[in-house]
Amino acid sequence: MKIGRIPYINCYPVYGAIDRGIVELDGEIVNGVPTELNRKMSAGELDVSVVSAVEYARDASRYLLLPDLAISCDGPVQSVMLFSSRPAGELTGRSVLVSKSSMTSVALLELLFDEVWHAKPKFIAGDAEIGDVGAVRHDFDARLVIGDAALLLRGKAGEGERYSYDLGQVWKQWTGLPFVFAVWVAQRTTAVTSALAAHASLLRSREWGLKNLDVLAEQAEGATGIARSVCRDYLSGLDYGLSYAHFAGLTEFFRRLVERGRIPDGTLSFLPAA
Repeated sequence: MKIGRIPYINCYPVYGAIDRGIVELDGEIVNGVPTELNRKMSAGELDVSVVSAVEYARDASRYLLLPDLAISCDGPVQSVMLFSSRPAGELTGRSVLVSKSSMTSVALLELLFDEVWHAKPKFIAGDAEIGDVGAVRHDFDARLVIGDAALLLRGKAGEGERYSYDLGQVWKQWTGLPFVFAVWVAQRTTAVTSALAAHASLLRSREWGLKNLDVLAEQAEGATGIARSVCRDYLSGLDYGLSYAHFAGLTEFFRRLVERGRIPDGTLSFLPAA
């Protein structure tokens, strides 16, 4: 079994007990940013992985969702941020650098520009996480930054990046729903017993992680240099379940992408219960 993990601190609550040997996971963990894990799952190189929500929808016939396991927010997410030199509604025709690391965040950003900010910028895929505050004034007018880099930059905008938007918060204000950024999936070809065992281990590890956020925040501070209190606040603000409310947010997002021809219409299919 090969099992994918995003190396950002937002995955600490799900993998923390596994990393410490508190929960056994029968498989090899493979690290990668969301787009790397998406590609590996699509190529059949991983058996179970966390992937971008859009990757699931893009090829739902290939995957089974692992129940009650996701990375979601119900308001600010803090780690998916648009930093801009001008208000988002004034970016028509302007260059927006979008992270190459996340399909879901880019799709959400495009949707918000269309439906909330009513602007049509030029999107450029690149390494938006590279560069300090103020970098936006050189080659582009705004940038979408995700993960630990967004946490580092959040609240530190300089003259070149006077405006910042938390995409989770904008989605919540627009729709009133939570937003699901990532889900865990298994290949349909993976043995059900193996996938169920991995799922059970991930759930047990998550249970430990959510009870030990202070320990994980200390680890996150050491890994990123972000203050422990900020890491603690960030991790406690995320939701790692997949409730009815999350389904509502996820299906609303998918519905809007289907309308725009971004993903095929489909259904949510889950790993069968043991």
